[in-house]
Amino acid sequence: MSRPRIVIVGAGFAGYEAARSLSRTVRDTADIVLISPNDYFLYVPLLPEVATGILEPRRVSVSLTGTLPHVRLVLGTADHVDLDGRRVEVTDPEGRTREVAYDRLILAVGSVNKLLPVPGVTRHAHGFRGMPEALYLRDHITRQIELAGASDDPGEREARCTFVVVGAGYTGTEVAAHGKLFTDKLAAQNAALRHAPRPRWLLLDVAPRVLPELAEHMSRTADRVLTGRGVEVATGTSVDEATEDGVRLTDGRFVPTHSLIWCVGVRPDPLVGDLGLRTEKGRLVVDEYLAVPGHPEVLACGDAAAVPDLTRPGEITPMTAQHASRQGRTAARNVAASFGRGERRPYVHHDLGFVVDLGGLQAAADPLGAPLSGPVAKAVTRGYHLLAMPGNRVRVGADWLLDAVLPRQAVQLGLVRSDAVPLENAAPETPVLR
Repeated sequence: MSRPRIVIVGAGFAGYEAARSLSRTVRDTADIVLISPNDYFLYVPLLPEVATGILEPRRVSVSLTGTLPHVRLVLGTADHVDLDGRRVEVTDPEGRTREVAYDRLILAVGSVNKLLPVPGVTRHAHGFRGMPEALYLRDHITRQIELAGASDDPGEREARCTFVVVGAGYTGTEVAAHGKLFTDKLAAQNAALRHAPRPRWLLLDVAPRVLPELAEHMSRTADRVLTGRGVEVATGTSVDEATEDGVRLTDGRFVPTHSLIWCVGVRPDPLVGDLGLRTEKGRLVVDEYLAVPGHPEVLACGDAAAVPDLTRPGEITPMTAQHASRQGRTAARNVAASFGRGERRPYVHHDLGFVVDLGGLQAAADPLGAPLSGPVAKAVTRGYHLLAMPGNRVRVGADWLLDAVLPRQAVQLGLVRSDAVPLENAAPETPVLR
């Protein structure tokens, strides 16, 4: 008799943890298949350090086959789920399509860039959700500083040394904080820019403060560090139009720049909307056991799922890595229970706090509600990341040590083409925004 098959779609925080948990509990009774467009789990919180040359890209990329030896990897993108036929249609990296049948399905497809109907943004802005964007941004920043140093036109030099980040949430704040330090070092190494004004960074958000989703003390710490470093924080402000020469802000100002970095937020993967099932805020509705109503063989978790927050009745859990990881493990436990291994449990989790790395010796953190800032918060932040990473801890620690004692290497690698990362290519399902 053939063994039952568990298919997991997505290898982000939720999908990876689900696969790892199932490989420990049901590998002898069921086949476990993981569908992912990449052969690695990406530790997204450290991408800003990849983009600014602190970490090498492989440090935050954990091999799926190397760390999940009892899980079969199917490289490809899930295009469609036939709920009645219990099949997932997959397109592999070479454009071939196939169907993968399942007995149990865990949907952990994650999220994509959130777009706003702003003229020119999808063409001129670059997102920051994956490794290609981080690698491109590192090359792009380095190239802009080098071109500025080679230019005799003061206007061009100013535009190339100006970087605009839209979205002062977790990602945007870290990108601006690390980016300012990075460009200051690049400019100091460039003979033509050594005595020129320091590169300009603007951080924009329509919210009244940076890190609006986190505690106020973390917001105050981040704002103090950013402004002290020279980052222009403009709250209540966003981009009204993006052009090839710069951006027009909602307050009427025009900022000449060649660097518009889009960190506005995320929305569930479009696959969720194609299922034809009930959603809440674009996320797939599930019960407290992460099961999809009417389809007990299907579970969903992470950013793609509207999981009831039992610690805050009437609300759903926020889209964070902390919740996604734990939901992945809960989904695995409940799938295993359906095969007679243990008992299923509802998802209940209280936030343990957040950490925000602000570059240098600065960070903001609130572990278990304790407000921290400065070097102590930095130590907590790095310790948390090392504990949360499923691999490469020694290599990450080694890169941090080398960055502390050696000058950062700033060269262009040319690994990612410029036409591979604009938002218009990252979001083909939203033609209205083009």
